[in-house]
Amino acid sequence: MNFINANILIIDDDTELCELLETYLGEEGFGVESVHEGKSGLAKAQDGGFSLIILDVMLPGMDGFAILRELRKTNDTPVFMLTARGEETDRISGIENGADDYLPKPFNPRELIVRIKAILRRTGRQTAGVTIEAGTLRINTLRLSAYAGGQEITLTSAEFQILEMLMRSAGKTVSRDDISKCVFERELNSFDRSIDVHISNIRKKIGDPDIIKSIRGAGYILTAEVKN
Repeated sequence: MNFINANILIIDDDTELCELLETYLGEEGFGVESVHEGKSGLAKAQDGGFSLIILDVMLPGMDGFAILRELRKTNDTPVFMLTARGEETDRISGIENGADDYLPKPFNPRELIVRIKAILRRTGRQTAGVTIEAGTLRINTLRLSAYAGGQEITLTSAEFQILEMLMRSAGKTVSRDDISKCVFERELNSFDRSIDVHISNIRKKIGDPDIIKSIRGAGYILTAEVKN
């Protein structure tokens, strides 16, 4: 996938880190713009035109969680959260509020780039559209649209791909390891609970907590049957 036309917005008050990321991302062909204050960062993000937003939690004026909540009211641009403390509660809060992925500081810029590319690949897939139906669920893989009971639901890129995996394997258990490798393109960390939070978000948006069952020690299963 060509990333030259992908523009990234960084909202982080660490100017040295922003300069470093601008260099690394620029070398990969990304267009990059940085904002160092919360409210102005939200305004810039709401203006649109960005392929992805890198958002720090700790910001002057308005914290990252508040920015993300406001942004998700009207905008589905992928958001990558940076957490200074690396606390699990911060990571979970980011995903619950609509973040696509996260990385605790300090981090290796190369890992950030790998994860960013993974997000952009799954949000920019150019394959032929396929409509999949299972029970009351319906998704279209080209438009990245999802419906539950005939009502459209808004999913993040990670939530959509997880639901797609479950629907394609309806009636069969999908392991957390397979989800991590397919969706996030990385090995699953035994302490990483982000997939569980994504699943919880999907259940809430679908409005039927029983349609996705947790199989202890194995993974998840979509109980509805795929319609041919």
